[in-house]
Amino acid sequence: MVNALQGKVETVEDLILAATPSSPEIRFRVAENRLSFKGKSYIENTAQFYGPVFAWLNDYLAQVEEQAITVELAIVYFNSSSFKVFMNLFDLLDQTASSGKSQVTINWYYDPDDDMSQEYGEEFREDLQHAHFHQPP
Repeated sequence: MVNALQGKVETVEDLILAATPSSPEIRFRVAENRLSFKGKSYIENTAQFYGPVFAWLNDYLAQVEEQAITVELAIVYFNSSSFKVFMNLFDLLDQTASSGKSQVTINWYYDPDDDMSQEYGEEFREDLQHAHFHQPP
């Protein structure tokens, strides 16, 4: 990001959020171009929780060019409002991939015994046109 007052390029720093009983661990490693979500997501106010995450992600995506980005999700449980957040996340990543700026790979990890999680992954994949989506069990 460019700071107009100083003419300097500011880089986005890593974003690390510890898991709570109702929110996932979130790790965005800028140097590795790797974003990961792990755990549960049944937050009461998803806009309040994920708003800063999306702000960070938008800043990050604005400065990334011609790099492979890997996004890993190992979400064992999520509620309907988190489902919408993940749909928005995948839309944003698909837009990034469609721009040709970066290659985006999304890995959706699930327990092979969890049919619902597998089905959700398939539903997410169907909506993507440019990002690569994998469902390794």
